Formats: sequence, C-alpha cells, structure tokens
Amino acid sequence: MPGSDSTVIRNAHLVDGTGAPARKADVAFANGRITEVADAGTLGTAHVGRVIDADGRLITPGWVDVHTHYDAQATWDPWMTPSSWHGVTTVVMGNCGVGFAPAAPDRHDWLIALMEGVEDIPGSAMTEGITWGWESFEEYLGVLESTPHVIDFATQIPHGALRAYVMGDRGAANEPATADDVVAMSRMVESAMRAGALGFSTSRTPLHRSRDGELVPGTHADENELLGIADALRRVGRGVFQFAPEHIKVPLNEWGWMRRIAKETGATVSVNFSQPDDAPDLWRDVMTLLSQAHDDGLPMVGQVAGRSIGVLMCLEGSAHPLLFHPAFNAVRFSSHAEQVAALRNPDFFRTVTEQLPDDGGLFERVILQNTWKMFPVTSANIDYEPPMEDSVREIARRRGVTEMTVIVEQLTRDDGRGLIYMPFFNYAYGDLSFLYEAHQHPATRMGLGDAGAHCGAICDGGMPTFMLTHWTRDRTRGPKLPLEWIIHRQTQQTARMYRMFDRGVVAPGQRADLNIIDFDALTFTMPHMAYDLPADGRRLVQRAIGYASTFVAGVQTVDNDTFTGELPGKLVRGV
Repeated sequence: MPGSDSTVIRNAHLVDGTGAPARKADVAFANGRITEVADAGTLGTAHVGRVIDADGRLITPGWVDVHTHYDAQATWDPWMTPSSWHGVTTVVMGNCGVGFAPAAPDRHDWLIALMEGVEDIPGSAMTEGITWGWESFEEYLGVLESTPHVIDFATQIPHGALRAYVMGDRGAANEPATADDVVAMSRMVESAMRAGALGFSTSRTPLHRSRDGELVPGTHADENELLGIADALRRVGRGVFQFAPEHIKVPLNEWGWMRRIAKETGATVSVNFSQPDDAPDLWRDVMTLLSQAHDDGLPMVGQVAGRSIGVLMCLEGSAHPLLFHPAFNAVRFSSHAEQVAALRNPDFFRTVTEQLPDDGGLFERVILQNTWKMFPVTSANIDYEPPMEDSVREIARRRGVTEMTVIVEQLTRDDGRGLIYMPFFNYAYGDLSFLYEAHQHPATRMGLGDAGAHCGAICDGGMPTFMLTHWTRDRTRGPKLPLEWIIHRQTQQTARMYRMFDRGVVAPGQRADLNIIDFDALTFTMPHMAYDLPADGRRLVQRAIGYASTFVAGVQTVDNDTFTGELPGKLVRGV
C-alpha cells in the first residue's frame, strides 16, 4: 500500500503508453517512481502524503520528444519552452548534424552561424545566451548537467561540429575526409557515446545551410566516412544514427549504406521521412523499403512529423511573400509599424498587389504559383489540415481580386500580425492522408517537431498536443487514429527508440513522468511572435490549454498550464 511519502492519483482515465486499451485506474508514486497501478477507487489513501482526484481526466506518461534543437537554449534556459508547455517531460536534441560540441575556441561564432542558418535560431540570442564553458563533447555534457531544468534532456553528437573540430577548415568546407580523419572522428564519437550521448546525427540535404549559405559539414560525406563513424556505435553497443536526407534521394542512392549501418553496427538508423511536393508518391517506395528492413529484422525507422512541415508567414517572421517583391525593399528594414503603415497606403498597396515585378519571373514562380497552398489564419486557432477552398488562390478567385490583395490584407490584419500558413512537406495531396498511413506503419516513429528551432517561421514544438487534439478527436477530413495508439507513439515508442527503458509507460518501477490532461478541453493559444530570447530574440510561440498537471520524476512542474517553479529535470546519459 502507498505510504506517507506517496502521491496517489485517483479516478483517472489511464492510457498507459503501451497501446493497451484505456481503463479507469488509480496511480501511486513515491521517490520519483511509480509504485502501484490499480483499478479506480481501490488504492487506499490513509497515511498518503498527497491525494489527487483526477475526476475522470486523462492520465498518460509524459511525452518523449526525440527531435528537438535545444542545444543552445538548454545552456541558458531552465524552462525548455515550448516543450514543457505541452506535456513533454524528456527531449532529445543534437539532431540533423548541428550542435555546439565539440567546439574549438575559435569556432564559436562559426557554430552559431551554422545553427542560425540551418535552424533559424537568432544568432544574437545564441551569442548573448551561450556562456561557453566546454571544448569537448564530454565537457559540454558536464555544463548541461550542472544547471537545473524543468524537464529531462539528452543529446547526440552532431556531424557538423565534429567534422569542423577534427578537420578544421577542410571539414567545414565539406572536403573529403582522409582515412585518418575518419578514425579520429570515430574515436571521438565513441568517447562521446561512452560519456552519455544517445547517438550521432548528420545532414545530407541541400536545404540545410549556414547563415553564409554553406552546406552543413558532412552533407557530401562518402560511404566510408559514414560507415567509419557509425562503427563507433557498434563498439559501444548502442546508439541511434539520425540523419536528414535529401528527400527524393532516400530510396534512390541512400538506402544501401543505411542498411549496411543497421546490419553491421546494430545501431538504429533513423531517417527523416516526409512527402515532398515534387515527388508526392515517393513515400510509397520508402514505406516498402521500411517494410523490407522491418521484415529483415534491421533496426531502421522513418521519423515522421505529426502534421505538415511548413511555415507560419507573418511580417515579423523569417519568411513571407513580400520578401520576394522588389517593391517591398523600400520598407523591408523599417520598423514593423512603418511597414504596416506603408502597406496600408493606397498607392503602395496597389504597387505590391497589382503590379507584377520585372524580375525574370522569380516572383511568379516562388509566390504566385504556390498560392494554392497558402492559407490565411482567420479563426481563433489554426487549422493544420485546411481545405483547398480556404487557400489564397481560391479566396482571390471567389472575391475577384488578385492573390496579392488577399496576402497583403491578411498580413496587415490585427495590427500587422496576421498569419498565413504554408505547408511545404506532407501536403501534396491537399490533406494529411500521407501521415495517416505513415503513423500506422510499424517502422515509423513520431518526431520532427523541431522544438527550439525555426523560431521565425514555425512553432511545431506543440506537436505532441496536436497529436491528441487533431488525430484522436478533431479531425474531419479523414479517419482518426486511436487515442491509445497516438499516446503510445510519443511515449513508449520514442523512449525505447533511444533505449530509455525507465520511462514512457505508466507501470510500477517506471519513472513518475506523468500528465493529467483535460482531454475534452485540450487546445492551443493562437500562435504569436514573442521577443523573449536573449538579446530580445524573436520566436513564434503557441501554448497549450488543458494540462492540469505534469510531473517529472514525481515532482509537479505544471499546475493548470502554469509552471510551479520546480526544476527536477536532469541530463539523461545513454547506457
């Protein structure tokens, strides 16, 4: 029976993370661990330290988000938002080949520029926020571990930082690695893994470039380099090899070395898996390859997002259509208020809405040909699966105005804080049907939320909340997915992917990482631009409403969507 140091949550609607059917239950925990799970109303409460009546609300494991980019933020911010607003209790960072360790003393600015370009995190915020106290990856872990945080966090060693550290300018410039270079990098990865890294990450997509336009080091790494580095995971006996591919090349020329790494090292190979517009049916080939790997017993997974991967365009953000209109250059570097005033001037309004720029067709190709997938955000919240009739193109056609008229009116509404949602992956069919299929495949895993990154264009760190609200409750444009499956996807599945066997399930002996959720009322606030990073850096934020409680290792960190002030989070070292 629970003792005086225990907390008992009674009368919960328990979904335990395993995929098993929901049930009414009581849950007890003490000293950071779950001690008992029993039928609702059967756990005694005499001499118990605290009793919480869940009153039928949903209780789940805390979410485990395996694709974040808090590598800089974790060094200055104990609150790890937005993830901690959304029921996440463990995050994995160091994805896509970018990060801050190892770091030679003369590479600090270069690493910041790399992260700024790839992940759209303000460089000024990182320059002011990071207090460098490390060179090696092992020292970086020590610095992270020395500061309290609200949630648990783990990291991977990134190819970009590693290559530049070992190879210097040759590595930064994506020159071929010598055999000695590969040996040195492999040894450093082994050392990082033995110190607690959960894996290694790399990028092979031309979309990932530094602030100066340079590709992430390792983008063109040959098979010998990739296999040589991956051999470190074999020597350690664990780890994830995570990478961001050039999407249309995954089934064409990447799958061979991926299979070799999985087969020869035993490491889990995790490839970012999305649906590009220019190859909308290619995902079927990738699913076939994943099925074959799964049937062959190879640890290979496709990491998929919960929704389309796109941007929220606004005048304060990193991307919006007017940035491609030469006339906008007249006010591009003016204050936000001055931009709004100029766009509301009738003459300037006509220039940008009715005159096609003389730019060789660039504006037409980049903007006007894509208005079919630009969706003004006009409701109290945002629809991440909008119908085509709500696009800029269709609105303009119905109204008999130019598409730019719709765009400028939208961007200047709400004192110039209007939003336009533009998906660019996973929406080639005009809905989320690709993801409906992908999330049911046994060799895919939930990820790609990019929490902490793309600050001026997305706020997908709330994707775990979206998974519950959209896929299990609110979806109208196709079938839903079972609540038990969606919770399993972002708890036990993601935790096990990184060998975190102590969390992700509500069961005796597991960590008391828990959410109590008002599921019927669960929703979001409206996305908006905040200036709360160091140096007044900007980021789009979207909070959740409906998390009655979040516990990390048995310590309550959230009470009715508000932080309690407790900071029980710790660095998770791989074992």
